[in-house]
Amino acid sequence: MAALAGVSIATASKALNGRQDVRDSTRQRVLEAARELAFQPNELARGLLSGQTRTVGLLTSDSAGRFGIPVLLGAEDAFGAGEMAVLLCDARGDAIREQHHLRALLSRRIDGLIVVGESTDPRPSVSSDVPVPVVYAYGPSEDPADVSFVPDDVGGAAMAVRHLLAMGRRRVAHVTGPAHYKASRDREEGLRLALAEAGVAQTGQTLCGPWSQRWGRHAAEMLLMAEPEIDAVFCGSDQIAAGFVEIARERGRRVPDDLAVVGYDNWEVLSTETRPALTTVDMNLEMLGRTAAQHLFAAIDGRATPGVHRMPCELVIRDSTGRS
Repeated sequence: MAALAGVSIATASKALNGRQDVRDSTRQRVLEAARELAFQPNELARGLLSGQTRTVGLLTSDSAGRFGIPVLLGAEDAFGAGEMAVLLCDARGDAIREQHHLRALLSRRIDGLIVVGESTDPRPSVSSDVPVPVVYAYGPSEDPADVSFVPDDVGGAAMAVRHLLAMGRRRVAHVTGPAHYKASRDREEGLRLALAEAGVAQTGQTLCGPWSQRWGRHAAEMLLMAEPEIDAVFCGSDQIAAGFVEIARERGRRVPDDLAVVGYDNWEVLSTETRPALTTVDMNLEMLGRTAAQHLFAAIDGRATPGVHRMPCELVIRDSTGRS
């Protein structure tokens, strides 16, 4: 290629790598020669020169993949656009397996790492154990000096309840997941903020149980008996909401005419197939993953953004709350 362009090998290398000490006319000749020869730079050689391999690791603990996969897809999109190779490892929630994967990734000389949590509960930091930048996605690091990206569950829940209030509902109940999950606590906090803004009291006590349709059905049985006047329910997940709707319809409550129901997660296997289709909160996990990857690029360049960054959620309005 250098011979075709009529330059030395050193000059051709400078032109291809964007060095400023090459005349524009010379650079143009080199680029035209590269196109004519379908030249592709040797990434291994580039890596040896720059100290970077243009390879990153993605380490997940979400073995089910319901939340982890959208985050990973978003991150992979960003890495692909940046021409980075991606190595994916699944620790399956096992600390020993995680350490094994970390050693394996580091042996491949990765430039950086994204750690994807299995829930929004804070997780132990691995940053002090690895010599490359780390960004945490979905599950934040316990260390506030790390870079973490999580969905804004407080804001998402408040948005859902404000929607119910805007639809004229005033007797709002809440059914959610296990109380020890941060997601449950954050979503309840969002509910209370939105109700307090409107001067409306919550109907009944918050009911906590497993993230399951079975719990949604059981909670509906209890709530409709104890608080028959409710006209809206905010559920902490789509699974819970789907179970709640099933029992409400069996008990003669028309959804949304008599009872509006909102879920959370926008898990479309349920949210679009429930009858009526569920209004729900989408955590925009692909966007969260993309943003985490972009901030990993910045950290690799020495521009880390420490702290827990809360990403906005989106309300997806369907038939379970009626159309305004």
